[in-house]
Amino acid sequence: MGAMGNPDTPPAGGHAIFPGTFDPVTLGHLDVLERALGLFERVTIAVAAHHDKHAIFDLEERLRLLSEVTEAGEPLGRARVVALEGLLVEGCRRLGARAIVRGVRSAGDLEYERQMALTNRVLAPEIETVLLLSAPEHAHVSSTLVRQIARMGGDVSSFVPPAVRTALANR
Repeated sequence: MGAMGNPDTPPAGGHAIFPGTFDPVTLGHLDVLERALGLFERVTIAVAAHHDKHAIFDLEERLRLLSEVTEAGEPLGRARVVALEGLLVEGCRRLGARAIVRGVRSAGDLEYERQMALTNRVLAPEIETVLLLSAPEHAHVSSTLVRQIARMGGDVSSFVPPAVRTALANR
């Protein structure tokens, strides 16, 4: 889909990073990614290594699942999936990205992302942050919520792609 939701309008160009832990990737993440691909010629999904004791998937599993769910074709198939360690802005510089894309679900997310964007601007003024509001149908979903539901044996099929649902069920 092109910029502003018009499939006949090509993306504006440029390269953006869509960072996160993606533990697990949700339909909300994929919605933000699809809209980012309408704005940017290239989007790299930067999967952060984290050492959270509440994690469900290790880094390799998260990379594999993201690659699997984005291989489905246009527009998600245009995204590249990489692991990213260290400062996000340094990763942007290494990968040649001029923007960071983040999804915002709530006022709390907005405040947190505002602080991060201002900090990143000090560290790397050449890199812009683009905040995309979550689609209403995904605004209540977080990876933490999905992990909790999955750990208690609940149905997560409304929140995650089929490959992730299967991987969660096999846990």
